[in-house]
Amino acid sequence: MSAPRAAAPVPAYAFAGASFDRGVDLREQHERLCALAADAGSRWLLLRDDGAAPVAEGQALDWREGCEAHAGRDWVFLGQQDGRALFAALADDVAIDADGWLDLRSAAAALDAGQAGLLAFARALCVWRSLHRHCGRCGTVNRSEAGGHRLRCPACGNTSFPRTDPAVIFLIRDRDRCLLGRQAAWPPGRYSTLAGFVEPGETLEAAVVREAHEEAGVVVDDCRYLGSQPWPFPASLMLGFEAHAIETSIRVGEELEDARWFDRDQLLAAIKSGDVRLPPRLSISRWLIERWLAEHVDTRVESSLDSGV
Repeated sequence: MSAPRAAAPVPAYAFAGASFDRGVDLREQHERLCALAADAGSRWLLLRDDGAAPVAEGQALDWREGCEAHAGRDWVFLGQQDGRALFAALADDVAIDADGWLDLRSAAAALDAGQAGLLAFARALCVWRSLHRHCGRCGTVNRSEAGGHRLRCPACGNTSFPRTDPAVIFLIRDRDRCLLGRQAAWPPGRYSTLAGFVEPGETLEAAVVREAHEEAGVVVDDCRYLGSQPWPFPASLMLGFEAHAIETSIRVGEELEDARWFDRDQLLAAIKSGDVRLPPRLSISRWLIERWLAEHVDTRVESSLDSGV
């Protein structure tokens, strides 16, 4: 029986729109997966070692038919879509005739959300597999299980699973103002929401409070979760929040070059003049900012103001 798909609205940022059956019920059926991998009805995404994917004319992922040669690779099972099994593998050892190649960041902008999400999933699994060929405890070569979603050491039994690193990303509010910051390495004028990794033993809300104070010196409370975005650079999950400031004095920390408060009119004017560039629309950060702007602006930031892509 196929697993149900999440019935959530598709957000307007990258990697969050993939709609397919992950086939969890098939992952432990090794013989059946091997047969599906060799079947011409299956679809394969063959990635380069750097994670780039082949694309066909029209900027669509170039899926290949299953065959015995592909089935002999070190593959991962992605799931099923439109009745076809989906597999992926690193294949830098063969020449792949493709119309072009896209790295993951370029794919986020060029592909539709569903294809970009599938590519992010495939790349994350393949890169994880390539980095964990040997047991981290005793050094023995790991064996792949569960369709490539689990690695087990045949010598000591140590088991490894794909890693996801949670990070909070948040818009800080103070009445009709929001706080945005910039890092020195960013393009001139780029301002964005604040963000940081969750530490071991820390709740998401505590991470928001800590990062807000560390990066900008402000104190926040009333942290409210709004949405999430897979961010496979290399394996993060961005968890989007809003928080309200209770102490608003800014003291920039080591990670930021600048931080400042904007009301909506100030931010829109700065975008229009080119003094401020918003983060690209592929990021949940942009979505958090536009969501805040839309509370008192009838439309999202118009293309004439859009200097952030």
